[in-house]
Amino acid sequence: MTVHTKSNTPGAESGAVASDADPVRPLRADAQRNYERLVAAARTVFARTGGGASMDAIAKEAGVGVGTLYRHFPKRIDVVEAVYVDDVDELESVARAVSADLEPWPAFVAWLEAFVRYAMGKKRFMNELHEAFEKDPALRSASRERIEGALGVVLTRAQNAAVVRTDVDASDVMQLIGSMCMSATLTTDQSERLLVMIEDGLRPQP
Repeated sequence: MTVHTKSNTPGAESGAVASDADPVRPLRADAQRNYERLVAAARTVFARTGGGASMDAIAKEAGVGVGTLYRHFPKRIDVVEAVYVDDVDELESVARAVSADLEPWPAFVAWLEAFVRYAMGKKRFMNELHEAFEKDPALRSASRERIEGALGVVLTRAQNAAVVRTDVDASDVMQLIGSMCMSATLTTDQSERLLVMIEDGLRPQP
């Protein structure tokens, strides 16, 4: 199963059959709720026990039968991929929300903080995620493009407001914060301190 946006969720419980001539129909409301509950439960279980968590544990956390889990996600790698794609969706949502609600600099900072949470959470099931990338090589590049696009929204707005230096682009910022987050020894407190240092370095130079 390859899912690239929430709207492309497979319609296993709705009886939909995918083909080029007959695209997958949206899930019924109850099936969609189960799907979202399962993804949220999987994220919670992965955070608690790592990517090797059992399917039974995920179903129990979601409060549904294991059969419901397998109808949505026939293999454990499918639920890993769904959690990852949902996290990328969230970064795009955060970019839109903070741009609408906050001034350019606070919006930029809020998105960077959201990215750090995303990246540190991803480390808990990194081995399984590498397996998902091997199964679907386009997933990694497409997701990175989406994340850089979301960053570009808040970055460009901040640069236009003259609160972020203009000699960097989204790829540069991703290199800074991505490399930091991938450190195996990085703690939450340390990530907060280092992020402030990165933000200071991104301020316009006098």
